[in-house]
Amino acid sequence: MMETMADIEGLLDWYIMAGVQETCGDTPGISVSAEPIITNSIQTGPQKLFQSSANTVKAMPMAANISAAGNTAAVKNAKDICGKATSLQELKEIMLQFEGCGLKNTAASTVFGDGNPHARLMLIGEAPGADEDRQGKPFVGRCGKLLDKMFAAMQIKREDCYITNVLPWRPPGNRTPTDDEKAVCLPFLIRQIELIAPDFILLLGGIALNSVMNTPDSISRTRGKWMTYPVSAEKSAQVLATYHPSYLLRSPAQKANSWADLLRLKAKMRENTNDGN
Repeated sequence: MMETMADIEGLLDWYIMAGVQETCGDTPGISVSAEPIITNSIQTGPQKLFQSSANTVKAMPMAANISAAGNTAAVKNAKDICGKATSLQELKEIMLQFEGCGLKNTAASTVFGDGNPHARLMLIGEAPGADEDRQGKPFVGRCGKLLDKMFAAMQIKREDCYITNVLPWRPPGNRTPTDDEKAVCLPFLIRQIELIAPDFILLLGGIALNSVMNTPDSISRTRGKWMTYPVSAEKSAQVLATYHPSYLLRSPAQKANSWADLLRLKAKMRENTNDGN
């Protein structure tokens, strides 16, 4: 039985870090006494996290504000330290030491990008799955096998590309990452793009599209349309978005649309090569 405020605060901190945002019933799964146990200092101070009513304990909106403030600091820290990396290896070491994202505490591995550091084509997915989390490499499970088939159909070697994700850590249960989690991981992705300086970027899925291009548009509205990403002051990459392999496994009827996107990408890459770029 949890009888102290420290016990309850610790449990709720864990829930917040794990991404829990709401309860599934009127009665919480924490045993508390019938008498209010919240002191006036906690109710009225700047760290006010709870409200006591009869036998219930609820997270107050202030908790979200505190979390947002902490995340803002973590995002700034991530931007600052990523800017110091002059190579992918340095960036990987920085990521391994980074403690600003709670997902790292529940993941088995930090899944950094993999492939040719001078690739013309960069592929960006959402987040590691269970297989990727175990092996520490992106796209090695069922999605990776489908991606390999896509490469083969395009006559492109996987080792000639660079593959990464928006998030380097697997969300528990493969849940959708939160906006805060995406924001704090984005500086690491942006620095990878800057260091690789690809000519082309293929975005796999809506989260990659929304994060990299900073747009709320869906894949269904965006696929097939060329976009531009400013890699640096001197260079821009041509960007195309398509369905994530995991979605294609669930919705095989969409493979024809993805195949059309891949043909469009292959043609543009060939055209770019023939132009001498």
